[in-house]
Amino acid sequence: MQINLKKDKIKTITLGDEDYPEKLKYIYAKPQRLYVLGNEKLLNEKSIAIIGCREATEYGLKNAYKFAYELAQKGVCVISGFARGIDTYSHKGAVAAKGKTIAVLGCGLDIVYPPENVELYKQIIVNGGAIITEYPLGSKPEKQHFPARNRIISGLSDGVLVVEAKKRSGTMITVEHALDQGKNVYAIPGNINSDNSYGTNELIKEGAIPVTSIDDFE
Repeated sequence: MQINLKKDKIKTITLGDEDYPEKLKYIYAKPQRLYVLGNEKLLNEKSIAIIGCREATEYGLKNAYKFAYELAQKGVCVISGFARGIDTYSHKGAVAAKGKTIAVLGCGLDIVYPPENVELYKQIIVNGGAIITEYPLGSKPEKQHFPARNRIISGLSDGVLVVEAKKRSGTMITVEHALDQGKNVYAIPGNINSDNSYGTNELIKEGAIPVTSIDDFE
């Protein structure tokens, strides 16, 4: 589904501009250009990325919403990738708390993907959040765009919370970026018999910070 936008509402920020996000200046393969709809000031504020499975369990969706809501209540901006599952519920939790959230897209700003999130797209902007991408208007949600945009999700954050992750998961690409960028990695412990908790439990064994309450964030 496409959404009509006036070009003057979209801000283009290029590497070298004064308002290019400070956190992205030092990451590997920094985006040369960002297209921003909404509150660009959020790109430099304290934030936590919340990531996880598209095919999330009820446990995962509930926790994504809960922690996004509680972080937003504390004034922390919630960053996620606007995908189905954990991403969607993270944005919804932040919006419900009247807090701020940044959605990092794998397509142009004029395309809402997944299409069922069109109302969420609007709510993020109305609520003072931001929707950003490195892809120009008209860019379709190509498969290769999503792993690439993960470096921006982690790069803009001060830490990354993994809610659910399978053994082989795109979520782990974001974790790798976060570790390379020197960010804190947090993980929610899960059922040892659930495929969706394999990744989070392994991360905790490898040194990720386990999260069971909002007080666990540093």
